[in-house]
Amino acid sequence: MSKPLKILFLISEMHPYAKIGGLGDVAASLPKALLKMGHDVRVVIPRYSSIDPDHYNTTTCLQSMGVWMGDKEEWCSVHSTKSADQVPVYMIEHGLFFHREGLYHDNGMNDYDDNPRRFAFFSRAALQLAKDISFKPDIVHANDWQSALSCAYLKVWHWNDPILGDAASLLTLHNVAYQGIYPKDHYNYIGLGWQNFTQDKLESYGKVNFLKGGIHYADLVNAVSPSFAQEITAPGGGFGLAPYLSDKKESFVGILNGIDYETWNPQTDPHLPAHFSMEKLTGKQKCKQELQRAFDLKVDKKVALIGTVGRFVDQKGFHLIAQAIERILGQMHVQFVILGSGEGDLQDYFGNLPARYPRKAGSYIGYDNRRAHLIEAGCDFFLMPSLFEPCGLNQMYSMHYGTLPIVRATGGLNDTVENYNEKEGTGTGFKFSDTSPDALYYTVGWAVSTYYDRPKHIRSMVRTAMKRDFSWQSSALQYEAAYKRAIENKKAFDTKSKYYW
Repeated sequence: MSKPLKILFLISEMHPYAKIGGLGDVAASLPKALLKMGHDVRVVIPRYSSIDPDHYNTTTCLQSMGVWMGDKEEWCSVHSTKSADQVPVYMIEHGLFFHREGLYHDNGMNDYDDNPRRFAFFSRAALQLAKDISFKPDIVHANDWQSALSCAYLKVWHWNDPILGDAASLLTLHNVAYQGIYPKDHYNYIGLGWQNFTQDKLESYGKVNFLKGGIHYADLVNAVSPSFAQEITAPGGGFGLAPYLSDKKESFVGILNGIDYETWNPQTDPHLPAHFSMEKLTGKQKCKQELQRAFDLKVDKKVALIGTVGRFVDQKGFHLIAQAIERILGQMHVQFVILGSGEGDLQDYFGNLPARYPRKAGSYIGYDNRRAHLIEAGCDFFLMPSLFEPCGLNQMYSMHYGTLPIVRATGGLNDTVENYNEKEGTGTGFKFSDTSPDALYYTVGWAVSTYYDRPKHIRSMVRTAMKRDFSWQSSALQYEAAYKRAIENKKAFDTKSKYYW
């Protein structure tokens, strides 16, 4: 093995401490895989009020830590603990910024007005933490807009710092639709110098763009699947960031996320009423029956059961489901279960669906981990009609549980799901391209007809899907290579220009 790296991993969510979506799963899984490879990885997250320090056996790492922002000094404390997988985790404690009802927005889904200050502070505080505990990272790994400014702070503020001066940066783009675009009124607080508030760096139509700035300053940038990397560099792609990503040239790559098979394993999953494997699938039928009971559906082992889990937002295609599901339930012999939350009108719609289709449709508004695992295990098909999907994890969970995905062919969904070949009886799922209710309806119909008319094909597809290896081992090796490229890029940068001021 090559020399172990010291990795400072900045992220705004981490399971089980604070999680809204797949970002939290990645934060739990990738550092774990890197630690197993022998690297010294430290994760830094905010200490939200929903995180109980006593429950996670945290200790006070720093009672008082000063963090200098652009126009004032903030004071905070830092808690530390270790995850169940022995990954060191540090939590930045700042009551004014992080003690509130949501991570990014209130219960009404309204973004907090001071988000730019909250997460600029978080990025600075994570770097200050490294200085105060004398952790000299080889690489600072930032994730999405919430920690993207750490890449800028390294080059603007810390270029000659004895602890941080040699640290390279990698920025992972999990979702470029959210860029952290805010009024420039906050820029003095952010403190990156008005000479850097330019179109190629941090400025975007008169506002500050956290993600755009991070892309400019990062030594390497990656998207979380090869297809998504191609999509967001295509003309007009990337929600306006395509030209800036294209400018990175070889310093922009796509690395597919993995999944944690210790957490998502039908042979050991503690949330299931019965376990099963590719060789012995009888337990999957018991999971299906339990799922039907949990959602008040008719218990029927023969009916095609379709499920989905996610955030009720346009990106995830739930408006397409809403426009097609009643035709599906009315015209096909199927059952449907949905778990999730998000936009109010979609919550109302899916929450009321079981009343209109009793014993055929079930819904749970909110998040319940047991039900999420039960849906993956008990369904015959898992529906993911995303308008765009940087990587996606549920389709990989589904395949490992012998549940065939029905997906739109975009981003990581396209990379991970092999479309059904009706002539050969091969594939691992069903794909469509158009962003229309009709495309979703007919693809669901294609899957359902295969379930009833070509059951041998379904059984073959299930076996193929369960054989697929989406473990973090391969992805972690690619991240290790990306870290080394970032370090080389940093060295090359240093020979040309030692600082940005």
